[in-house]
Amino acid sequence: MSNRRRPSRDNTYRVRYLHSLAWFARRDRWFLDEEHRNGTIRCALCLGAGSSRSLELHHLDYRGVTQTPHGWTAHERHEDLTALHSRCHEYVHQLIERDRALSGFVSRRTASVQAIARLQAKIAHYIEASLEQQ
Repeated sequence: MSNRRRPSRDNTYRVRYLHSLAWFARRDRWFLDEEHRNGTIRCALCLGAGSSRSLELHHLDYRGVTQTPHGWTAHERHEDLTALHSRCHEYVHQLIERDRALSGFVSRRTASVQAIARLQAKIAHYIEASLEQQ
């Protein structure tokens, strides 16, 4: 098992699924559901508010994604997706890819949750250090 991203050319998930009507419909439904559940939609990393236009969805689990002869199905559970700003999303993927434990020895959900927690700790440390310098 690997949590590393495969190159786009070899990855039908990235090349086809993330550009499919099924994904866009699921994505829209996630943002509507999240807004109804929590009001404000926030980035899981920086906690900044956002919307479907400013946030991306990160998969914590791919079990709801299947490819059939007729196309893709998008049945991810709400809890299997989390919102991230594009830069925050990239940071999460970079940390997962460069950390051996996160990239290969834990589940995707665990890798994502741990990566987000580590990055939040770095942000908090940076803010604390900046405040001490003032």
